[in-house]
Amino acid sequence: MKKLTAAKGLAHDEWLRWRKLGLGGSDAGAVCGLNPYRTALEVYLDKTSESVEDTDNEAMRQGREFEEYVAKRFTEATGKKARRANFMYCDEKNPFMLADVDRMVVGENAGLECKTASPYMEDKWKDGKIPLSYLIQCHHYMSVCNADAWYIAVLIYGREFKWHRIERDEKMISDLVKIEKDFWENCVLKNQLPQPDGSELCDSVIAEYFKNATAQTVPLAGFDAKLGRRQELAGEIAKLEAEKRKIEQEVKMYLGEAELAENRNYRVSWKAVASSRLDEKRLKEERPEIYAQYQRTIQSRRFTVKAA
Repeated sequence: MKKLTAAKGLAHDEWLRWRKLGLGGSDAGAVCGLNPYRTALEVYLDKTSESVEDTDNEAMRQGREFEEYVAKRFTEATGKKARRANFMYCDEKNPFMLADVDRMVVGENAGLECKTASPYMEDKWKDGKIPLSYLIQCHHYMSVCNADAWYIAVLIYGREFKWHRIERDEKMISDLVKIEKDFWENCVLKNQLPQPDGSELCDSVIAEYFKNATAQTVPLAGFDAKLGRRQELAGEIAKLEAEKRKIEQEVKMYLGEAELAENRNYRVSWKAVASSRLDEKRLKEERPEIYAQYQRTIQSRRFTVKAA
């Protein structure tokens, strides 16, 4: 591995600029299509844009704040000391692969990734499981740092602390390097958008990126088979939704006025829920000036498909 820049004392916006020079550990899972919170398309837009956007949120801030605590708990649980790396590294053979690691384990050729998780995500760590995106992240670091193993420690808020040792998997690293290299060379460097992954998150990114429509018509080439398949899927989904609703209706009729039904396998709830909603029609009719004052126009693009 090669030291790219000192991380200690580096201003946050400068740190973000250094990250745009390659793919970091948190980018790896997204590029592989395995990050539920980020898409390859978002990574592409981040690496190819001139702007430096800080996508910080409360969960990310808490993760940083608790990093030191997680590292201390790791030392208490294992007896292994972990020190800050204080540098951003890059792979000498593949310099687009970056690593800004949480800790390096003293006396071992290994590092430590510190995580925090909501109690609602506890099942993702159950029975020795590690979320796949984090597993990819640790192998990315092993590749860049040429490490033999990587530790991951997680604090599940208010519940428990866990840690695991991840052994180096050469096949996984080889596949990961190929995927990241292909993404960097054929998407980022060539300014070529990566393929969508079908997620709702990808939907929102595409909508934002192509939000401005122009009054032009282009020939529709090469999509007949896929659009035909889309029509078939739409029909199948409609049938499945109807079947799902029918089952729900049968269970509701069985419950009648009861709120709960349960057995060894399932727990069904059908409770009354009160919600307050604004009567827009009445407000528009009785107080049009107030309605107009708070009316907001939202610009969006509607996607439709019709058979010729």
